[in-house]
Amino acid sequence: MATKEIKTYSLAEMKDKYIGKVGTADRDEYEYELRMDVLGKMIKSARQERRLTQEELGKLVGVQKAQISKLESSANSATIDTILKVFKALKAEINFNVKLEDNFVKLA
Repeated sequence: MATKEIKTYSLAEMKDKYIGKVGTADRDEYEYELRMDVLGKMIKSARQERRLTQEELGKLVGVQKAQISKLESSANSATIDTILKVFKALKAEINFNVKLEDNFVKLA
């Protein structure tokens, strides 16, 4: 009896196959949504570390609790201005990197 070898796939291969190759509209949308979800989770984690409720953070930022809740579940509905205000209220440093092809853009 011959044993059948199971083929394995990397995460990158699975994304290419089921979401689309890098550079396609579907893949770009997936990567964007993923980054926004991660950003929301980072905000929630920082808020919890500062021992603030969503309502307390909202007051510091000048928005309603519901907006903080929405932001934590996915940051894609927020403006950069709101995100920066949230991190400032949390006394958290935020850094941006801009990468063009293989080169990072540095501000002087």
